[in-house]
Amino acid sequence: MKRLFVDTGAWYALVDKNDPDHKEAEHFLANNKIPLLTTNFIFDETITLIRSRLGWSAAKEFGERLKKSGFVSIVAVRDEDEEGAWEIFLKYKDKDFSYTDCTSFAVMERLKIDTAFSFDSHFKTMEFQAVPS
Repeated sequence: MKRLFVDTGAWYALVDKNDPDHKEAEHFLANNKIPLLTTNFIFDETITLIRSRLGWSAAKEFGERLKKSGFVSIVAVRDEDEEGAWEIFLKYKDKDFSYTDCTSFAVMERLKIDTAFSFDSHFKTMEFQAVPS
C-alpha cells in the first residue's frame, strides 16, 4: 500500500493560518487520497512547536485530531531506525539535518516510502520526492 510521510513543517503549516505555506498545505491535503504516515518523533516535534508558537490548546487540539484520525498512522521509530539515523547524521556532516530529520529518512527507507508531504528541502537532498512542490 502506498503511503505518504508527513514532516513537522507540513503539519505546522496546516495548523498555523499565518504560516507562509498554510494555503498550499491545506489545498494539498484536501486533494490528497494517499494515507498519511508520521513518526512519534515528528508527533513530538510538532506538538512542541505548536505549543511554543500557538499555545497549549492548539497543541492539544492538533494532537487529539491526529491520534483519532483513521487516515494517519503514527509509527514508532525503532532502534534499527535510530542506528540508521545516526549513520545518516554522521555521513552528512556538511548538511544541517536534525537528528529527527535523519530518523524520518531511516523510517522512510525501512518502509519503502519515497514521498514526503514536506516543505523541507532536506527530503530532496536525500533523494525523496517532496510534495506539494
